[in-house]
This record gives sequence, structure tokens and C-alpha cells, in this order.
Amino acid sequence: MIALGIILLVVGFLAKIAILWTIGIVLVVIGAILWVLGSVGHAIGGRRHYW
Repeated sequence: MIALGIILLVVGFLAKIAILWTIGIVLVVIGAILWVLGSVGHAIGGRRHYW
């Protein structure tokens, strides 16, 4: 999810498409939150680890 967010950020920045930029930011933030929660041991969606 973080990788997809970064790709959308780059494409949105280069193509100057604001909606891709916004979606990229949201995906990076959600991916980072899920990554942190998974790394500290909280089960997310029935999984012990998220990666």
C-alpha cells in the first residue's frame, strides 16, 4: 500500500493531477499506520503481521 501511494504521488506530481496526489497521500498514511500497528503486534484484519 505504501508503494502504491508513492507511485501515485509521483504520477500525480508529474502529471499535475491533484486527485492522484491526494489519493497517494492517503494511501501512504494508511499504509504507514497499518505497518506500525502490525510491527508492534496488533492483529489487523485477522493477521498478526501486515506487510
